[in-house]
Amino acid sequence: MSELTSQLPLSLVWFRRDLRSFDHAALYHALRQSKAVVGVFIFDKAILDHLPTNDRRVKFIHDSVLELQQSLQALGGSLVVRYGEAMTEIPALAAELQAKAVFVNHDYEPAAIERDTQVRQALKEMSCEMFSYKDQVIFEKSEVLSLSNTPFSVFTPYKNAWLKKFYAQSDDFYSRAYPIETYADRLHAVPTTPIPSLAAMGFAEAEIHSINLPAGMSGGRQLFEDFVNRMKDYDVTRDFPAVKGPSYLSVHLRFGTVCVRHLVREAMQQVRTGNHQGAQIWLNELVWRDFYFMILHHHPRVEKSAFKPAYDAIQWEQGDVADTNFRAWCEGRTGYPLVDAAMLQLNQTGYMHNRLRMVTACFLIKDLGIDWRRGEAYFAEKLNDFDLAANNGGWQWASSSGCDAQPYFRIFNPITQSEKFDAEGKFIRRYLPQLSKLDKRSIHAPWKAGPLLLQQAGVKLGDTYPYPIVEHDLARKATLVRYAVVKKSDETSPLED
Repeated sequence: MSELTSQLPLSLVWFRRDLRSFDHAALYHALRQSKAVVGVFIFDKAILDHLPTNDRRVKFIHDSVLELQQSLQALGGSLVVRYGEAMTEIPALAAELQAKAVFVNHDYEPAAIERDTQVRQALKEMSCEMFSYKDQVIFEKSEVLSLSNTPFSVFTPYKNAWLKKFYAQSDDFYSRAYPIETYADRLHAVPTTPIPSLAAMGFAEAEIHSINLPAGMSGGRQLFEDFVNRMKDYDVTRDFPAVKGPSYLSVHLRFGTVCVRHLVREAMQQVRTGNHQGAQIWLNELVWRDFYFMILHHHPRVEKSAFKPAYDAIQWEQGDVADTNFRAWCEGRTGYPLVDAAMLQLNQTGYMHNRLRMVTACFLIKDLGIDWRRGEAYFAEKLNDFDLAANNGGWQWASSSGCDAQPYFRIFNPITQSEKFDAEGKFIRRYLPQLSKLDKRSIHAPWKAGPLLLQQAGVKLGDTYPYPIVEHDLARKATLVRYAVVKKSDETSPLED
């Protein structure tokens, strides 16, 4: 957006998934172009009314908003926090404060786009403008295109084009920080009421600190400072759920309590100083994030349909057996320990290791034959870091229906995945203590252990731990039949991982 020829008297910055007071595009532009700036956050009933009362994300947001308010107050400003529907609260507050503009950062989800369209129209009728900026990604929409000027649908060429564009500019141009402090004296303090309590909004005080989920900007900083020295080993440690390998920053990226530009700068710095392999692989994960946002922008239909339309012809399992199996998967009762431990981790903490997201998704789709959309919806409800673009992209990858997805004949074996990525069974023992006395060979497939070994370990199949609800080899054959409806010119021999 080009800068205004004269300063606005007073503007609002509407915080959404960008809960920080530093390196913030909309806040920076508002401060540069306004004499006075007031922050606002809406606990949006249109979103909250669909969430369970014990949703950890609401607690995380609540704590993060409180810290944001305190930070803006320390800078001389304020954050007005209201509980209601954003489509009415934002125009009402703009009218109340006689604001001439509302500044926001882009949100790429279809529902958010529709919301912003309605808010923009309501503001326009009040002679109040709405300005929006790129903030949660490095490259968005059509900024990275193929040589034929079309959106990419395969990740590796997209990543190569992404890196080429990034490196084409000097001084990390695309990841430069927005210096809020330069114009912080334009933050304006207005009388505010206390932030609505969780109870007042119908939510419980969900425990997030015991599961290592520190909220707010301070929480994001704490986790990143812990990770930055481990980044060099990320390529080696990232696949093992019992190892402290990931950054654990996904929820902070989701709600913008960290800045993706800062993360990219740090990753690039390590690449340049020789700690390149781990940092490069972690940087690739940030590029994947941009990739999925780009896909959602160009193909919003993926929210409900397969990216590859032919895959919507697949006939998924239906009826009582499918429903029973789905509940067993949700509750960690499939009889496959790695799958069950992963689902229990999700249910108990709201977090799931990335390798296990692939394993559990592939099991639901290709062992149980259940529609990927059901699993996607369950993850959307449970994941602290739920993000439509990434969650949808991951599930469509697992189902082979998405862009650059695994081929449909690639079918994870939950036992070999367990033996490879949790060889000692440490992760399984953490979430399935009833199996803790099994040796490292038997713990991956307890039903294969002899009766004496099971007795010595205190495991009673069908009682303390379930029998497998499906036989993998038979399920694999059924999947190949199910997917036969999909015609692929590059079909090769079936694979199993």
